[in-house]
Amino acid sequence: MSLQDQLLKAGLINKQKAKQVRTDKRRKRKQNKVDESELIKQQAAEKLKQTAEKDKALNSERDAKAQAIGRERGFATEIARAGISIDSQADIGFNFTFNNKVLTLYVTSALQSQLLSGKLGIVRLQEKSYLLPNKLVERIQQFKPEWVAYLWDGSTEEVVDEDDPYADYEIPDDLMW
Repeated sequence: MSLQDQLLKAGLINKQKAKQVRTDKRRKRKQNKVDESELIKQQAAEKLKQTAEKDKALNSERDAKAQAIGRERGFATEIARAGISIDSQADIGFNFTFNNKVLTLYVTSALQSQLLSGKLGIVRLQEKSYLLPNKLVERIQQFKPEWVAYLWDGSTEEVVDEDDPYADYEIPDDLMW
């Protein structure tokens, strides 16, 4: 016999009061279950939100990498298409630096004058040198500056020393050594 039955028999409580206590207990248990399920739902929603944010960040990173790779491939094909071919009879050595190394590219006099005037530039890709128009080299320099080997910008002006005894003599830029 339960405590409640004993109290009823003794007359300390009535049936209505016992019934009310039972329903209150049942309501509290049910309410606790609802609170726990709400908490679990909130935790699951928060976890889903975090994974969605993480996936979004990973997707944007992957998209950025794919765009960079696509841009590189596009530039590589554009370099191969727009590259100016050099005659096999080119005999003028054009020296330029690339990755702290001095490289020589044999060009004709017309190509040399275009390189020195800034109409052409040199791009190195996969151990090959390509002569390209100035505009294309500038575009490549914006995205992949490590590919650009030579581009005359004309902004570097020589500083002339007033005490220079050889200031009156012009130095030719096409000297052959």
